[in-house]
Amino acid sequence: MQQTLALIHTSAVFLVRETLMQTLFDEIMPHVRLINIMDDSLLPAVMNEQQITPVITQRMCSYVVGAEAAGADAVLSLCSSVGPAIDVARRVVRIPVIKIDDAHTEKAVREATKIGVVATAATTLRPTVALIHEKAAALKKRVRIEEILAKSAFEALMSGDRKKHDQTLLAACRRLAPRVDLILFAQASMTRLASVVEHETRLPVLTSPRLAIEHVKRVLDGLKSRK
Repeated sequence: MQQTLALIHTSAVFLVRETLMQTLFDEIMPHVRLINIMDDSLLPAVMNEQQITPVITQRMCSYVVGAEAAGADAVLSLCSSVGPAIDVARRVVRIPVIKIDDAHTEKAVREATKIGVVATAATTLRPTVALIHEKAAALKKRVRIEEILAKSAFEALMSGDRKKHDQTLLAACRRLAPRVDLILFAQASMTRLASVVEHETRLPVLTSPRLAIEHVKRVLDGLKSRK
């Protein structure tokens, strides 16, 4: 029986502009049916409030409940900024609800003690750092986290200046590199620069898309084996 995965988007980027996620789904889980749930007003709401409000949490919960009602075997949230709302949503459904950051933050904790987190949006930085601490506590490991926020890179990207975005982000990574053993990108949108940053800093760089989808496949395979 074909399995179904619901994807929750807070922007249209992975639906209409960036094909990376779809390419990875086709490669890693070609036989899984995908349901796309998209609300592009959620991320602006989080950025405007600078926090996850009860209303935002309620909205995320409604999407997760709707995904379960639509027959999804699992849900993958593609937005790092709404992570705290996903923690609540997990408690209101019976199916697995996975954050796009779950796999690469855990890998970072397993592989390093000095972790550099790079973000271009403050609303993503805080939840990512909190998630790393959560993973470290679960593994009973002490880690040191160095953060850097390249806010002007996000502003450049939103204005369509990809070159400035890339230059700003790369400069931030260079500044961070001497203080850490590993760099973690807090946003999936930064993934295409991973190899460049690895070359420039000579450090491993972890990004979320492939690791997240591989993790989801293991979750779905586990569900299948229990039936």
